Amino acid sequence: MANYNYGEFSTDDYNLDEYHGPELGTKAPDFALQDPTGKAISILDFDGDFLVLEFGSITCPLFQGRRSGMTKLSDRHPNTSFAVLYVREAHPGKSIGAHKGIEDKQACANQLLNDGEGRRILVDDFEGTAHSAYGSYPNAVFIINKKGCVVFKSDWNIPSATAKALDALAAGKPAAVKSYFRPVLPHIAIKTLRQSGEGSLADFLKGLPTLIWKNLIKRNVLLLFNKEQKIMPHADC
Repeated sequence: MANYNYGEFSTDDYNLDEYHGPELGTKAPDFALQDPTGKAISILDFDGDFLVLEFGSITCPLFQGRRSGMTKLSDRHPNTSFAVLYVREAHPGKSIGAHKGIEDKQACANQLLNDGEGRRILVDDFEGTAHSAYGSYPNAVFIINKKGCVVFKSDWNIPSATAKALDALAAGKPAAVKSYFRPVLPHIAIKTLRQSGEGSLADFLKGLPTLIWKNLIKRNVLLLFNKEQKIMPHADC
């Protein structure tokens, strides 16, 4: 992906019409990555009954707005592992710009850690290899069972829907939950984009009409008429 670490956000950098990540009931891609300290770590090396894997970056308003909800969810499910895959900066600006090397990505992941993120943080490589294999959305979420199978997925993480899915799986039922897209609260979006620095908010506002149409309207309408697959919690793949 030639322009993976883009310097200015554009909706053209994302395929918001077609999902290209792992499907329900298939094997979750595994990669040998690093944590923010540089220690080697693998995505599917987890201790819990399930792994809730969310994608994010410190310049992604959606991710920042979901963090408190995901913290509460992790507190409710002590037997489940939770992790964040740190990807590219969703909305780079003058203060927090595009990664120029893996050192920049590690520094931003450490900033997230220092900001109180309690989940395990996995740092993707500079080219976004793991991110691409999982579909390249900035704030996707996957629930993976101990056999490495995807038993729930949403291209946009909605903590309430993810919670319902995890509750069902923990109870031995399939996570047939529809995760309708909801925007983040405006004050969180503005705060996140201002911290990114000059250019970030302007680029976001430029792409906002497309984001509203493709996510809030088109995606949610299509999801309404889709039938969710029923994958058992301990499915093999």
